[in-house]
Formats: sequence, structure tokens, C-alpha cells
Amino acid sequence: MQYTEVQNIAKKTIEFIKKKIQPGMTLLDIRKLCETKMMELGADSFWYWDVGAFVFAGDETTLSVSGKEYITSKRVIAENDIITIDLSPQNGDTWGDYARTIIIEKGKIVENDNVSNEEWKNGLLMEEYLHEEMCKFVTPKTTFEELYYYINNIIERKGYINLDFMGNLGHSIVRLKSDRVYIEKGNQISLGDVDYFTFEPHISVPNSKYGYKRENIYYFDHGVIKEL
Repeated sequence: MQYTEVQNIAKKTIEFIKKKIQPGMTLLDIRKLCETKMMELGADSFWYWDVGAFVFAGDETTLSVSGKEYITSKRVIAENDIITIDLSPQNGDTWGDYARTIIIEKGKIVENDNVSNEEWKNGLLMEEYLHEEMCKFVTPKTTFEELYYYINNIIERKGYINLDFMGNLGHSIVRLKSDRVYIEKGNQISLGDVDYFTFEPHISVPNSKYGYKRENIYYFDHGVIKEL
């Protein structure tokens, strides 16, 4: 399978689960539905510590943990809730990597512009803004470190904080987990030197119970940034 196909497995799974989520479901219900769907769509395994779907809700959305330590909680989805789902499908040694924060209000999934909770709405819009700013800023010669400083500066200037447990904003897409390089301080590799990379800021406002995440895979096509 090509990278585009595996990434599409993740994208289709998010659209699928949006139609299934309802109050009373557990996070484990959501995880199982997502993982089953990805396998139906062509995944044969999950590359990040064999977990296909990392699912958080409510005040868990600020948690940033290694996949090695992740345990799906027993939390139940409420009538008004915030849910983050991070998917890691794999086919052979080809990865997908895709995450979205989803809002449910009055028992229904609500898209960004229609969210009535202002804090949640602003968090989702901030995520979209960061992806837009990243795309405007980068060239194949931009280093991972330069992108790290540029985006973290925007996050701070806009009154948000970076929640990632390692402080990074994404990583290269490779064949082996150990080969990944990160959007982090000190990484002088240029973005154009890797085939694909993720951009996945995990943010919150100070002292808030809620976090937001949006992850896409990007690449350069004749010097122009594109989403996979």
C-alpha cells in the first residue's frame, strides 16, 4: 500500500466514528470501533506500540503520554464532551498518522464553526490556524528546529501552551519507530530531507482542563507543501 492509501484509512475512520459516537459510549467502545474499522479498510497492524486508536475525553484531553504507557480509561462520553482520537494504522511497513479533536454538544457531533462552547471552539480554530501558519512558513530547507521555534512562539503569543510530553510538534514518517526525527529543539535536519512528516500541535490554554490536537502528514511536491 502507498502512504496515501494508509493515511486515507485513518481519515475514513475518523469520519466513520463521528457518525457512531454518542453519549453513554465508553472510550474503549470508541477505540475498538476505530481499530476494527481500520482493519476492515486495509490496515494489517498498528505501528505505535500496537495501539491503533488513542482515545481521550474531557479533562483527559490534556494528557500527553507515550504509547508504551497508554491505557484506555473507563470514562463514559457525556452529552456535552470533548474527545481526541489519534490513529496509527499500518500496512506492511507503511504508516498512517492522523488525529482530530471532536466536540459533542447536546448528544450530537458539532463541527468547528457550530460549536457553542467558546473555549472549545477557539481551541479547534487555533489548531487550524497553526496548520495554516506552518504551511505558509516552511520550505524544503526549513529545519525541524526552525519550525519548532516558529510554531511554539505563535502558541505562546496566542495565549496557549504546548502540552506534548516531549515538547515537540511532530516527527518524520519512516519505516521504523527508532528512525523518527522530531520537530524539536536541536534538530538541524531540513524538512525536505525526509519524505513525509507529521505536524500535530497538542495545545491548551493555561489552567484549562481541556486540550486540542490536530494531526496531518505533510510532504513537499516540487518545493510546495502538501497534505498527504
